[in-house]
Amino acid sequence: MTAITQPARYLEESFGQFAGLINAHAENQPDRIALQEGDEKLTWSETAAIANRIAAQLRTEGLQAGQAVSLLGANSVQYACAYLGAILAGGCAAPLTTSATPAQLSAMMSDSGASHLFIDTTKRAELADSGVDLPDLQHVMMDKADAGAPYIGDWMAAEGALSNAPEAKPEDPFNIIYSSGTTGTPKGIVHSHLMRWRQMGVGEPTGYGKPGQVTLLSTPLYSNTTLAPFLATVAYGGTALLMRKFDCKGWLTLAQKHKVTHTMLVPVQYQRLMDYEHFDEYDLSSMIVKNCTSAPFSAELKAEVLKRMPGGLVEAYGMTEGGVVCVLIAHAHPDKLHTVGVPHGGSEVITIDENLQRLPIGEMGELVGRSGTMMSGYQNQPEKTEEAAWYDENGDRWQRMGDIGRVDEDGFVTIMGRAKDMIISGGFNIYPRDLEEALLKQAGVVDAAVIGVESRQWGETPLGFVVAEKGVELDVQAVMESANSELGKTQRLSEVRLIEELPRSHIGKILKTELREMVS
Repeated sequence: MTAITQPARYLEESFGQFAGLINAHAENQPDRIALQEGDEKLTWSETAAIANRIAAQLRTEGLQAGQAVSLLGANSVQYACAYLGAILAGGCAAPLTTSATPAQLSAMMSDSGASHLFIDTTKRAELADSGVDLPDLQHVMMDKADAGAPYIGDWMAAEGALSNAPEAKPEDPFNIIYSSGTTGTPKGIVHSHLMRWRQMGVGEPTGYGKPGQVTLLSTPLYSNTTLAPFLATVAYGGTALLMRKFDCKGWLTLAQKHKVTHTMLVPVQYQRLMDYEHFDEYDLSSMIVKNCTSAPFSAELKAEVLKRMPGGLVEAYGMTEGGVVCVLIAHAHPDKLHTVGVPHGGSEVITIDENLQRLPIGEMGELVGRSGTMMSGYQNQPEKTEEAAWYDENGDRWQRMGDIGRVDEDGFVTIMGRAKDMIISGGFNIYPRDLEEALLKQAGVVDAAVIGVESRQWGETPLGFVVAEKGVELDVQAVMESANSELGKTQRLSEVRLIEELPRSHIGKILKTELREMVS
């Protein structure tokens, strides 16, 4: 493999080999910590050696170029090495959602065409106990040997082994990420090597590529929310500090102890940190850039994070499918905190109407975007790939984002909500985000969500759910009346219910499907 003496410059080129970066870091900074989870850590020399040994064994066992390798388990050093090893072997990493049902997991493994499954004992036991028929994959354990499945440290090729995989082509699959659907089989989103290469080369304004970078990651590695900063950190030779499960005290302790410079948190994690009674006792002065994505991030919470946490705040908006990446450099644009920023890195975004016609700037509609980081398509589902596409007057393909929003004259994008969550009441379009923000302004409300429910009179009507601040007894009728007084006549909530906690995914997205099930 080609040794790269200047990884950062190499990454800025239009395309290169991911393996070249990993081996270059091992050569140029062998003793720097590359991966750490808990007390377990690996230097760059050790990480490159293990990833190559995993790759060599995969090749020995017949892994073909572009073939998937499934991963299922909690964040760990072994998980990260298996992911990197799959790529170095010329394969395609296929991380699986730990919250999926056994039937969904079986379907995803089959859909990916994987040859191997790297798994931990907890998830293997769950699959075994489920009684679900599983595809015949070679199991490799990431924590300890299990019946009929070797431990990764015993399974991989001998010390000094190197992958003999051919160099990847730009269009070759890098990974398949399965969407976090709550029903049916999630769709497999295929990212190419070129897409990931462009994404890893984020550089400014997101702040990656800094000397001495230490990135604290507390969301699951199967999510693109985590993978994007993880791969960027790896690409630039930084340290990826992994958490198995987020908690405020643990996160703050790690950030202070390891002098963390970068992190990715979802909005609900920022909210919990801001609410943590001992937050201000920790030294976070090493922080350079904090990132956020994946869920609505209120302007009020952004302002509080900017005030109380050192370093810049950068919000990224996009889809795992790609199509557009918007970046809000919040510390540079305090007057635009209600937006998700402007298209970044060659991305473009516009709005279209119900008839799929382009709308003028400032008009609210469905967001569509295009960029150099669009997915190749959905695995084995060309019809779904086509459904998600929009073609302009020149026949160029754009990605339908599934969100309703507007683009202002300065190019900043404001999100009003998911198109599928829009409520049509009495012929009027109601965007849940407006109503949720009204509820969140009410004293004693710390979390809120709004869905549409069937109405004999209006077709649909808005129903709100609120979570009370700890120790506060909420009068939900008073909350609803106060919120409605701030809303237009056609927007008003018909009912508000108190709930102990909103159902959320592992990356903080509110699961409105579960809320709908509560009232069905």
